[in-house]
Amino acid sequence: MNANAQHVIRHVNRFAYSAPISESTMEARMQPRGDGRQRLLRFELTTQPRARVFFYQDPLGNIVHHFDVPSRHSRFSITADAVIEIAPAATLVDALPYETWEALDSLAAAGEEWDSLHPSRFARESPLLADLAHELDWQRHDDPLTMMRRLNESLFQQFTYAPRSTHVDSPIDDALKAKAGVCQDLAHIMIALARRVGIPCRYVSGYLSPSEQSRYRSTEGATHAWAEAFLPPLGWIGFDPTNDVLAAESHVRVAVGRDYGDVPPTKGVFRGAAASELSVLVTVSLADAPIRAEKLVPVITWVAAEGAAPAESFEQAQQQQQ
Repeated sequence: MNANAQHVIRHVNRFAYSAPISESTMEARMQPRGDGRQRLLRFELTTQPRARVFFYQDPLGNIVHHFDVPSRHSRFSITADAVIEIAPAATLVDALPYETWEALDSLAAAGEEWDSLHPSRFARESPLLADLAHELDWQRHDDPLTMMRRLNESLFQQFTYAPRSTHVDSPIDDALKAKAGVCQDLAHIMIALARRVGIPCRYVSGYLSPSEQSRYRSTEGATHAWAEAFLPPLGWIGFDPTNDVLAAESHVRVAVGRDYGDVPPTKGVFRGAAASELSVLVTVSLADAPIRAEKLVPVITWVAAEGAAPAESFEQAQQQQQ
């Protein structure tokens, strides 16, 4: 793809409650980033019932919208519409000098990229991760870029892509035991392994355009996730182990963080005792492609206890599946 690619995105989350609840408070990370090769041309976030929506930019540059619905309601929806333009990536070198490891070690010694070098909630050490590292002979044998490319391919080959095989709060051990998972799991495993050898690595939430769908094993109608590694002097380079590709014009970046826990699409609490079901619609198309009719797809059902539900109630339904 030589020219800039424009993507039209619609992301709808609809919550249905078995009984009216008295209040919903939520924050959303659904606005694509406008940095690097990616330019945000249009974005609109609406809610039903209508709410006054505020936003702020967090320390990593993610846009976070937040709002409150204080009245009784039995249904609630969030709709995010965006148009994004992504420029082609520069041709990546085949390899970096082995001395790049010295630059990474100096960066770590100076305390830079600390969050991307140390364990986090979903990307941490475990005996099963150590077993995988041993199996892959995951040591500094090659330069960092060559190693990350090899890891991207190895995770793609060794793990089965299995939608809904894990949950939003599943530790990496669940996917490591089954050798199966979704994009969220593979991104966390890649991040933990990269950090293990001193490569800063972070989580990226976003969308995958169907423009080259035949190359991908991801499902449609879901959000996507991959990893970015910091490789001097190249900067942050995206690796998608779910599909064994480098992040390119088809990858729309929404938010970055240490792991999924920093960047769930929606996160919030509600007040009331009710069973609740979340349905999701995600469509991503090229700007010149016809828009297809889509249906909301039920994702998960949970039961909230009397009183304010914990934040995990909304997070639980937001696993990045694609």
